Formats: sequence, structure tokens, C-alpha cells
Amino acid sequence: MSQTKKLILILGDQLDHQSQALSVFNSECDEIIMIESSFEAEYVWSHQAKIVLFLSAMRHFAKELNDKNYPLTYIKESSHSIVENLRSHFQTKQYDELVCVEPGEWRLKQDLVKLASELNIKLVMLGDQHFYCSTEQFKTWVANKKEIRLEYFYRHMRKTHHILIDADGEPVGGKWNFDDQNRKAFPKKGPGLINPPAQFKPDQITQEVIDFVKQRYASHPGALEYFAWPVNREQALIALDEFVEHRLIHFGIYQDAMWSETPFAWHSLLSCALNLKLLNPREVIQAAINAWKKHHLDLTTIEGFVRQIIGWREFVRGMYFLDMPKMAEDNFFDHHNQLPKWYWTGDTKMRCMQDAIGQTLKYGYAHHIQRLMITGNFALLAEMLPQEVCSWYLAVYVDAIEWVELPNTAGMALFANGGRFTSKPYVASGAYIKRMSNYCQSCTYKPEIRFGENACPVSNLYWNFLIKHQKMLESNPRTSLMTAHVRKMDDQEKLDIVGHAKYLLKNLDEL
Repeated sequence: MSQTKKLILILGDQLDHQSQALSVFNSECDEIIMIESSFEAEYVWSHQAKIVLFLSAMRHFAKELNDKNYPLTYIKESSHSIVENLRSHFQTKQYDELVCVEPGEWRLKQDLVKLASELNIKLVMLGDQHFYCSTEQFKTWVANKKEIRLEYFYRHMRKTHHILIDADGEPVGGKWNFDDQNRKAFPKKGPGLINPPAQFKPDQITQEVIDFVKQRYASHPGALEYFAWPVNREQALIALDEFVEHRLIHFGIYQDAMWSETPFAWHSLLSCALNLKLLNPREVIQAAINAWKKHHLDLTTIEGFVRQIIGWREFVRGMYFLDMPKMAEDNFFDHHNQLPKWYWTGDTKMRCMQDAIGQTLKYGYAHHIQRLMITGNFALLAEMLPQEVCSWYLAVYVDAIEWVELPNTAGMALFANGGRFTSKPYVASGAYIKRMSNYCQSCTYKPEIRFGENACPVSNLYWNFLIKHQKMLESNPRTSLMTAHVRKMDDQEKLDIVGHAKYLLKNLDEL
């Protein structure tokens, strides 16, 4: 009886030696394939650092496979799509099955299904065991729920996996969530000395990729002079250790804080290594808990970090596969403004946007509050087309894979799905930015001014949003207080705010 011959596809965000795809590998008859596809870098205008990260990590992983004597076909610098390369490969070699771990993009998942049908081959798509919660388990949890909310999912995950749970089955510390204690701004004099994150000088493989990207993708946004991301598992483990030993201590309390020229603050910078599967979330959480016990860290910090990993990260992936493709098409507020050109350059007079976009172009990174409450908040208030905004986020951040990017951008930042899994639009005026950063101190615009020449565009568009959607916001207990000031405004002030907003919305490129 002949053996089943399998072609095993390893995608660029599945660089895990414990992958389910590798666990079914038979060295006698199977082959592994990895594909560098220019389409994956070009279907959105990807940041050069993101392209370098993926290609370098893939080449390092391929080298590790070769060192272990796996039979590997590695297609380098292809101008064709992943599916086109697979089609050509199947035409030259005979395989019975195409095996892969479930892709992190709905688009690619559908394309692989179509290819298998077209070529009349069996497609074996394995569940991604990197995650705590499978897509099927998430669907089961969601079933018959009137509201889908992170908090209840997070508690379910904590109980299921016995994380920060005491002997009586209760949350350690007596509370599930310490979020209200993790929202402090930096002191007025600034953040002070911050322990730097682990950074890695490009080795020969990474340098070759950098040289290639500079030539092949020269027109793409972003800088490469500062590239220092982990590109293999060894480096990822060093980055994890550096964070839990030297940076986790102040992560919680200042996780929402922003300061000019402080791109990383106390954040972990582990998302890219996690999303490439160089790190497993279980070892990340365990490392944080070990550090908490070893260094007697504050529970509020550990709980906040654990919530991001086992709570939000798992939750948005579940929502992505639950709601696609509708999630990518939603436009609850019917917004259609184009993305301002300065989202690609940082060339704006708004100091907060200068800093958030500037560091994004420099490093391919901004932390979650900069993404949600600076660039995302403005995009919602400026009535930008959600699909354009989502493409920008997918393009410019090194850790952006659609399963995590789209729910965060469309669902949370833009409220494009009308609150499918969030209880309110996350909108704020310039007053919030002033409270959480030093951006406003050196800005041309004044956050307390609502209209007129020196009015902060964020503040003006915030009040315009409240006026425009007053009825909807007052019907929601979580947002009804936001419109209290609107009810106190006289008609002339409302007209002035709305009139100035109309001008701004027609001239977004000039801000």
C-alpha cells in the first residue's frame, strides 16, 4: 500500500517548530514548502520594516529546518502569489495532500480551499494550537449570548486554564480586573529613565534581506536604519526575558501613558514575536507570573499583562473568524473620507499625530493607546472610510496580521461594526490626549478650544461627533454622560463647532 504524499505549507506567520503541520510530517515521502511572495508585501503598501521582519524570520526558520535535514523547497523573492506558486509546484510534482495550519487571514484560507478544489487534491487545514482557544471553542462560547464582551470571555479563559486563580477557584487578589489602576500618565517631569527593550543587530541573513527590501520596495513607507526586531526563536526568548526581568515592573501602571520621543515606554514589544509564532503565549504568561513571584511585582501589572495575552489577543482572533468576511465590509457610521496623505508621512501640525505616526514610520511600532486613542480616534472622528484605515494599520505595523489587526481597527477603534463586541465608540477630545501625554505642550492647536483658528482638530471633531450622534449616545448608559455638555451648549456654539468641523473634514490634508 503506497504512502500518502503530503506537501506541507509553512506560512510566514507560522514559524513554530512545534507546529501541528510539522507534527504530521513523514520524512520518507513528504516535503515542506515556504514561499516569499511579493503579493503579500504589496496588496497593502507595507512598511519596509514589516517586510524585512517577515522575510528575515522566514529565512532564519528555513535555515533551522535545513539544519535538521527536513526536505524543504524555499521559494525566494517570488513575484507570484502563494497560491500561484503552489499551483505551479503541484503541476511539477505529485502529492496527495496539501497540509497547513489554519492561516491567520480569511482571504488566504479561502484561496487555499479554492486551489485544492481546482486541483482536486485533499486539503488538510489543521487547527492552530499556538492559541489557547480554538475557533470552534470560541464559537461554542459565543453561542446564544446576547452580548459578546471581552470581560466574560477573559474570566472564562482564566478559569479554564487556571491562570491567576486561587485554591478556591477565585481570582487571585479578589478581583478579575485591575484595569482602573493601570491608566496613569507619566509624571509632569516625564517618564524618567526607562529600561530599554532588547534589540538585535542585523546578522548576515537580516542584512541581505534589508539590502533586498531597500532595492525591491524602495517606494514603500518606513525606515530600516532602526531595524532591531527579534527574527528567530533565540532572539525572541531573549526579548521575553529582558521584558519580564527589567520592564514588566512598570508596564501596568503606565501602559496607557504617552510621551514625545518615547516610542516604547515600558511596553513588552513581544507582539511581533508572538504573532510570528517565535514565542508561545503559554510561555509568555508563565514567564510573567514567574517574574511576579520572583520580584514581588504588583498584581495589577501582572493581571493587566495576562489580560492582553489570554484575554484580548484570543478574543479578537475568535471574533475575526466568527465575523469574516462581514467584519471587513462593515461601515456603521457610513464614513467615506479618504485617509489624509500625512498618515503616510507624519507631516501634520498636530503634535500627537506627528509623534505617533513618526515613530510608526521609524520603527513600525506604536503602542495600543497610540493606535486606539491617537491615530484610531482621529480616523473615527474625521469620518474616514474604515477599509482605508484598516489597510493603513495592516501596512504600517510590524505585528499586524489581519486576524489581530482588523478586529482592533474596525471593531474597536472605528466602531465600524456598530458595537458587535464593544459597548461604546472609543472617542475622546484633545483633553484626554493632554492628560495622558505631553504632546499638547508643544502643539500649535489648543485642546481646550473647540472651534476657530487655534482649535484642536481632535477636540472640534470630538464635539462634532457628539452633536451628530447625540441621540444614539444618550441611549447607551456607557456614553450618556458624554453628551451632558452638549445639552448645556447654546445653539450658536453648536453651529460654530459644526461649521468648523465641516471645514476640517473638507481639508484633512491641510491639518
